[in-house]
Amino acid sequence: MAIKSICVYCGANFNGDPKLKAIVEELAAVLVDRGIELIYGGGSVGVMGLIADAVLLRGGRVTGVIPKFLLDKEVEHKSVTNLFVTDNMHQRKQKMADLADGFIILPGGFGTLEEFFEVLTWLQLGLHGKSIGVLNVDGFYDHLFAQMDVMVERRFLKQSNREMVLSDDKPVALVEKMLAFKAVPEEVWFRDRDLT
Repeated sequence: MAIKSICVYCGANFNGDPKLKAIVEELAAVLVDRGIELIYGGGSVGVMGLIADAVLLRGGRVTGVIPKFLLDKEVEHKSVTNLFVTDNMHQRKQKMADLADGFIILPGGFGTLEEFFEVLTWLQLGLHGKSIGVLNVDGFYDHLFAQMDVMVERRFLKQSNREMVLSDDKPVALVEKMLAFKAVPEEVWFRDRDLT
């Protein structure tokens, strides 16, 4: 599938980890080299600010989407190519998803996980066919992946749906996996959804 834009979900905080900063810069280079526009949460702080700055520094396109009530807390980025201001979080998430051809998850907190699982659930339900990749920086999401495997083992999640979550610790490899991704057709999911 052709990918012209990728939505990156990530934290509004940054813990100062040099490994994470280096990976963010590497991801930015991959996006710009491939002509992929960054769609993100619109802030200038935290990992959000790092990825936006890194893409802009390399001459890439950046579209931010931020709700009105977070304009002060997340401090909207003044230099992005486009900035959409929404009335609420629901509109923000929908706009980001609509603008993106794929999704990448970087380290973050509750908000990052909530955004990740929402688009992942939509993919499982056949509401979109866009690839979802987790950039597993320094094993950040290892425990989350282990929990997903428990869900499969205890028959609350099908293995085919678990495999919808692409992951790698290298940006180039992750984007390659996303480009090769083919979604399970909706009718297959509904036919096979019974776990008994």
